[in-house]
Amino acid sequence: MLLLLCSKPSMLWLLAVVVTARVSEAAAGKPKLIDYGSACESRDNAVSLRSSTASTPDGPEPGDLAAAFSVPTLDGEFSYQPGALQGPLIVHAFSNKSGFLECMWSSESSLISLVEELPNSTQVLFLSLDDSAVSDVLWMREQLQRVAMHRNKEVLSRLHFSPVPVFALGNWIPNVLYYWRCTGRGCVFSQAVFKSEGWKMPIIIKRLDARYDWLSPRRDPRSYQLVDAGDGCEPSPSVTGALAWLSEGNCSFFTKVQNMAKSNASAVLVYALPGNPIQDMNCVGDECDTTLAIPAAMVHLEVSVAQALEFGQPVYVSFQNTPSPNFFMGIDHQGALAEMGWFIYPSFSFINWQAQWFDFYAALQTKLQSPAKVVPVFDKVQMQGAKGAVATVDLPIALSDFDVLELDASLSCPGRRDSSCAHWDHTVQLFVCCDPLGPYCNTELGRWITAFRRGIGRWLTDVSPLLPLLDSNKCSLTMKTVPWAMPWVVSLKLRFSVGNRTDYTVEKLRPFRVMPLYSGGTFDKNYNKRFRPTKVSVPASTKKVELYAVITAHGYDDNRCGEFCVTSHYFLINDAFNNTLTFDSAGTPLGCTLRVKEGAVPNEHGTWLYGRAGWCDGLQVDPWRTDITKQLNTSELESNTVVYFGLFQGKDPNPAKDPGYIIMSSFLVFYK
Repeated sequence: MLLLLCSKPSMLWLLAVVVTARVSEAAAGKPKLIDYGSACESRDNAVSLRSSTASTPDGPEPGDLAAAFSVPTLDGEFSYQPGALQGPLIVHAFSNKSGFLECMWSSESSLISLVEELPNSTQVLFLSLDDSAVSDVLWMREQLQRVAMHRNKEVLSRLHFSPVPVFALGNWIPNVLYYWRCTGRGCVFSQAVFKSEGWKMPIIIKRLDARYDWLSPRRDPRSYQLVDAGDGCEPSPSVTGALAWLSEGNCSFFTKVQNMAKSNASAVLVYALPGNPIQDMNCVGDECDTTLAIPAAMVHLEVSVAQALEFGQPVYVSFQNTPSPNFFMGIDHQGALAEMGWFIYPSFSFINWQAQWFDFYAALQTKLQSPAKVVPVFDKVQMQGAKGAVATVDLPIALSDFDVLELDASLSCPGRRDSSCAHWDHTVQLFVCCDPLGPYCNTELGRWITAFRRGIGRWLTDVSPLLPLLDSNKCSLTMKTVPWAMPWVVSLKLRFSVGNRTDYTVEKLRPFRVMPLYSGGTFDKNYNKRFRPTKVSVPASTKKVELYAVITAHGYDDNRCGEFCVTSHYFLINDAFNNTLTFDSAGTPLGCTLRVKEGAVPNEHGTWLYGRAGWCDGLQVDPWRTDITKQLNTSELESNTVVYFGLFQGKDPNPAKDPGYIIMSSFLVFYK
């Protein structure tokens, strides 16, 4: 380390600048020696590190407003002033002690995703947690410049690289990163520990586990004996009960792990060849349908380990996770600090998705400023157990004055951190009852899916066709999920308004009657046997009839139905008109990432990325609406027939075990 002394009138100050960087980490091509001799040249402009953010006694929390700060960058200075950016800021702190981050920064697809898909509203500040901050950020900038020059030069103006290590910033950012440290994948130092007789100290190196949604991350905490099995492209009986030590290359990661599983190895360690970075170990295509119950990880080649094995010296390996500062944090459009969630695999796509959600949330705040009659229902009420959250509200309004009903709903957690949030994803339903003795009491008004261990989520859902259900001055509303779920904190407002009209030559219509049709059930061979044709008479004053349905499929049978299989739902009108809703994105690898811009909560724990059958984790379930006026005969009483059925691959479902289920509310809505 080199200490540069910079003098000013009446003061002497020190700026520690790292000019050497050790890179067993050379894998990614980072320079080993960096001269940053101009560190003192712009002291006046470069080190006005000031101000702290509002916080609890222990430290800043998500939702606290971020205070102003300035940091020196490779190109001058980056300053954050609340309200000045007109968009979100992502802060990313790199560490060369993390195999996860090394892979994220070495993967071409990861770099391309940031360059091509970072929302135009978003800026990113790159920092380093290590003494090697100067060389780190120079390398990071070079990586992104190289990719951006051929794909999107504009993005470079929104990327800022500070050579001052996090521990020397002197502002509130270190407090957030250290206080928000986590123990989940992507933000801990995952390490492999090697021991051998005669070594005075163990050798500890960084590791990157294979994708958890491919291979189980669980491993026995004991030490394994390490056995060299070459490249692992063929089975090796010698690894039985041991940890297989494999070189990369010559065959796929899947082939290596499958061969070691067949050889009864306890686990697999693949080492990168000299000069290569750690890679993301994953299956590809049909490989992912093969279950491999064996953990695997990738590390750098450690010479001492290789030599010990070559000379027949026993080597034992164990695994450990060392807590680290958090590597990511955000500041949203409103200037509030925000967690970035869980990065399932090492890719900048997770930064992009969080930035997209910031944009969605800012647009939602704008929508909520539009004129409406707002009726509060719940305000941060805990929802748990069979009862859920219940409220009775007065509706001091004339429904005939409105034709739009929107549900302004949010789900948050008991604490301010994602770590306090409920595990797993569950369906949340809102039921309304305005006449306890009437036929429509406890009809479903809205549906959402909880996020998996994330404390963000707010949506505006248009349920205008169901306005006739609110036919009383006093209504009870119940929001609940499965009784065994961990608690959620819910807020809900009803928003009544008048829809915007662009064509005043068309008569304005509003719903006046709702007719329930079908609900779902267990998705097995008897699913369609329970549904009978429904006779429909159209009131004389009707000008329009709409089919309205909220349908989601859940569960996991031998066909991955209903959550991850493609199902189709048919409403046949008068044996002539077929109205079909098909969940064709179910089971797709990134189906729900495409809905982040609609409000799907990104970066959840679990496989939130996969497309689902009619839903996504952390999203409202949008009603399916289709105009069927011309499909109906309005001239004769009881002259219309509606038939519903649901199919899997064009046939009745017929799972061999563990059938899934369909949750459905469907109606005909009559307008006049």
